[in-house]
Amino acid sequence: MTEQAHTGRLASGDFDESRLLDTQRAFDSVAPDYDGPRGNNELIQRMRTTMWNTVGTALPAGSRLLDLGCGTGLDAVEFARHGYQVVASDWSPEMVERTRARAVDAGVASRLSAVHLGIQQLHLLGGRFDGIYSNFGPLNCAPDLHAVAAECARLVRPGGSLVFSVMGRICPWELGHYAVRRRFGRAAVRFGTGARAVGMNGHTIWTWYYMPREFHAAFADHFTLDSYRALSLFLPPPYMVDRYRRRPGWYERLGRLDDRFGDLPLLRDMGDHFLIVMHRR
Repeated sequence: MTEQAHTGRLASGDFDESRLLDTQRAFDSVAPDYDGPRGNNELIQRMRTTMWNTVGTALPAGSRLLDLGCGTGLDAVEFARHGYQVVASDWSPEMVERTRARAVDAGVASRLSAVHLGIQQLHLLGGRFDGIYSNFGPLNCAPDLHAVAAECARLVRPGGSLVFSVMGRICPWELGHYAVRRRFGRAAVRFGTGARAVGMNGHTIWTWYYMPREFHAAFADHFTLDSYRALSLFLPPPYMVDRYRRRPGWYERLGRLDDRFGDLPLLRDMGDHFLIVMHRR
């Protein structure tokens, strides 16, 4: 999920279907061009590759995977190409259609099925999976994380894995970017409680932010914590890609710091996103 203007907040107890539809309409509106700079620029692809490698380590080829918030299917197609069986789900019907078309174009439709299903609707999904992954913050839009955890526990076999990329609370680049512009309220927006209203393409995405262990606490009854690491800690967040493009060599050196130090204590609690791995008890 790329960053735009944050305009408000909402307590989870007040969440209703209209807010879920706000989020759906926002992603429907960007589906036609989401493979471009908004959804897959150089910084996003770098984070995406880390997710791919992590899933490949946690779950061998041939595993049955569930993708939560598949977007246009870039991750789902990548895994299907490498022999995984993938069920790709998204709350945006336009994103689901893009995923289906991508699977056909890539010749992997026999290993990839796409369903119009929001994360809040997992109780409607049957079957058993070896693992579930979610990339770039769809779980930040889930109004009841404990309910999601319970459904993941139902869907994942014992010993199976969750690999989630989640938007965190502490993003040093974002804090600095807005603080030097004296936009202190905007700099601190991730620290607020409840859902935050994130503007995208003239629509609103309702978003919660988490610390890694705060996020895991919702899953702790069913899943053990294996590891987590920062994504885009030394590198700027993806919406600052213009900085990267002006000095790619210099920023790639910062990227190597992400790779080397992003899993260290304290540092792993920061970054634009964190990548967390959990295992079914």
